Amino acid sequence: MHHLDQLSLLGHNDANLRQIERAIPVRITLRDGTLTVSGEEGDVRPASSALNELVQLAERGKAIEEADVATALGQVRRNGDSDDSNHGNGQGRARLVEAYDGAPGYSFDRKSVRARTPTQAIYLKALEQHDVVFGIGPAGTGKTYLAVAAAVAALRQKKVDRIILVRPAVEAGESLGFLPGDMQEKVDPYLRPMYDALADLMSYDKMRRFLEMGVIEIAPLAFMRGRTLHNAFIILDEAQNTTVRQMKMFLTRMGTDSRAVITGDLTQIDLKSADQSGLVRIQSILGHVPGIEFVYFHPEDVVRHRLVREIIHAFDVYHAKSEGKAEEGVGESLDPLAQVPPAAAAEGAEGEAVAAEGADPAAEGAPASPDDAAGPLA
Repeated sequence: MHHLDQLSLLGHNDANLRQIERAIPVRITLRDGTLTVSGEEGDVRPASSALNELVQLAERGKAIEEADVATALGQVRRNGDSDDSNHGNGQGRARLVEAYDGAPGYSFDRKSVRARTPTQAIYLKALEQHDVVFGIGPAGTGKTYLAVAAAVAALRQKKVDRIILVRPAVEAGESLGFLPGDMQEKVDPYLRPMYDALADLMSYDKMRRFLEMGVIEIAPLAFMRGRTLHNAFIILDEAQNTTVRQMKMFLTRMGTDSRAVITGDLTQIDLKSADQSGLVRIQSILGHVPGIEFVYFHPEDVVRHRLVREIIHAFDVYHAKSEGKAEEGVGESLDPLAQVPPAAAAEGAEGEAVAAEGADPAAEGAPASPDDAAGPLA
């Protein structure tokens, strides 16, 4: 480990090591450039596998973040603790490293944007490679922000002529007809997150100029009816609050050389019935159509305040219990790199993933040993 930037791997005050120790009952020590994992054999093996995966990632220059550790932990639980890269579903442990390979990054007036989690890396690659991309998952995972970043980058590179940002205008049980003010005053609060994302990536003057010229358009979904949008990067946000008809209407607005991104959170459906959501139904309708990609985010991908992940986890547990799901399935951690099959996602994508941290880390069936085992890592 002498050739690695130890801070990039271990985190501030060894935070990444402590995160593994909280999830798995082991002790990790660093001495003379060597990491040693101590504990019961059945615990040392998965902890060492997760650490080795993070070392591989750090060797490629990636600063290891909390989400990377959570993903590595979830991955060894799903695939077992074997070092075989072809273990399990044919991708094995190498998937964490491979997720970041080829993921684009963007530099803008105000900041640079890059993937901070493996799923974000998969998402950014999908945005580059597919004409229609669905980003589905919890709040705070960067679904909309990264889509806006990709759109601004495409505009700057002259891959598209304009950006269209769309949201349903009816949310949280409020009807526009009963809100005060003219139409602009009514829709602006619903569209404010789109303005915020743009303002984070470009100067206010440039954003205002693009809006005035129509290069960037932010509008309610209802305003899309009857239009055909050529050479455009179109983003539909909060898509869980569209009906099937509205979803079809939006997708059929695409003209030549256009791209569409649809984002939403299946746990925040404000329609009277979740079955009405076009985002729920569309997964089974379009899940196997070539050129259309579905990317599923998980609580491990939350990049807001650390408590947001815990809040999402707590609500997942609450909803799972209220729906009468088996208790043993509540605390199971899912690897965000293992994409949910469209048919399964359509039946119940919400609540199927919980944070890796805090779940039972012991490998099932691993023999318990009364003696401590140690596994050195170079």
